[in-house]
This record gives sequence, structure tokens and C-alpha cells, in this order.
Amino acid sequence: MSEPILRCTNLSVGWNRKAILPAISFELRPGEFWAVIGRNGCGKSTWFKTILGMIPPVEGEVHCAPDVRMGYVPQRSAFDEIYPMTGRQVVALGADRGWSFLMPHTAEKRAAIQHAIDQVGAAPFADRPFRSLSEGQKQRVLLARLVTARAQVAFLDEPTAAMDAVAEEEALTQVDRIRKELGTAVVIVSHNLDVARHHADHVVYLDRNQVAAGTAEEIFALPSFRKRYAASLDDERGGWKEEPTNA
Repeated sequence: MSEPILRCTNLSVGWNRKAILPAISFELRPGEFWAVIGRNGCGKSTWFKTILGMIPPVEGEVHCAPDVRMGYVPQRSAFDEIYPMTGRQVVALGADRGWSFLMPHTAEKRAAIQHAIDQVGAAPFADRPFRSLSEGQKQRVLLARLVTARAQVAFLDEPTAAMDAVAEEEALTQVDRIRKELGTAVVIVSHNLDVARHHADHVVYLDRNQVAAGTAEEIFALPSFRKRYAASLDDERGGWKEEPTNA
């Protein structure tokens, strides 16, 4: 088994030194696919931002392997659209981060940008203004940007929220292919249980009263998880269906 590239030890997240979730410990290794699931407002984004170093932990620590490259695709609405960039220029921002700043904009680098655009199916609209694209098209551009950044760990916050079912499955398949080709560890927040059921090999379950990390089978077997999401587990469509609180 490979060495962890990221380790959380008794990590509590929150604001103003007040934890909003119980503490959690887990290890992330190259090539793993983790799904983060939990109710709206339970603290998933806060958990993400703490691991990325954007906000300090309440307790515990996050330890990354030396020089690990981390990529983050936020919820689509969080991306700044002020700058009049094309989709290709947005992708190139990832290349500027993933390649040495001493390296000129070589043919090899341009080819890498084009490869990333082709890999996520963004070629038909890559040269259009980013802010003119549909929400699903913007998300594909941001995925291509992640590829060019050569991230070793990719954090994706609901990357397929604006896509229909067909586009969502295509995007998840592309993410999985990127993971396998580059050995990138993927950590993805999603409200679609199919992400955990059909794509992820590990799951982080976040709830105000309980957090857990383990294989998908281990998390799905938790009594608290089954009580809350029993209908979803039995539904082949995989959308969230929470049980009534008095169930």
C-alpha cells in the first residue's frame, strides 16, 4: 500500500474556535476516489476549506506530503467571472500553476492545454468567453483547468450540480479516467448517491452528530446512514431521499 499523501488527525472544523462537526481522522492515498456526502448545511464546504488551508482547524491537524500539488474546483457560482477570459485562457491558468514558471509557453505546454480540453469534451466551446458558457460548459472548463494543473489531490465541490443526468455521468467518467491516468486522488462532494455507489471507493460521511470515513460498503452499513438515506440506497436512480426525522 502506498504512503498517504494527506492525513487528517482528530480534525475538528468550524468557525471562531467552535466546532460544527465531530472530529475525524483519515488518510488519503494516490489514486483513491473519495465521495463526501451529507445534508445541506452540515459543513462540507467548511471541511473542504479547512483541509485546503483556507481556514484554520478548531482542533487536530492536516498533514500533507512534501510538495504535494492540490487542486480545487469550487461550486460553479464561486468562480470569479469578472475577467473577460475565454474558456481556453481559464484552462491555461491551470497550466501556469502546474508547470514551472521558468518554462516558456512551449508547443508542449500548448499541447497539454489542448489535451485537457479534449479530455473533458470542452473543445467545441473552448474559445468562447467563459462567462457566456452554460453552467455545465463552465464546469467542464474548470475540470480541464484541474487537469493542466497536474494536481496530485483534486477537491471538487459539487462539480456536476448544473448538469443533466447524461452530462453528469459523462463528467464523472472523465474524472475517473483522469484519476486513473494521472494517479490523482479525487475528493468530491455530491448530492447524488450514485457518485459514492458507482464511482467512489471510499466515503466521508458528515453529519452534525456523527462523522465517519471508510469504504463505501462500511459507510453504507452504518445504522445512522441507513436510517437517514434508506430510500436512496434502495433507489437505482441514486438521488437523495431523506427519511422523515421521526422514522
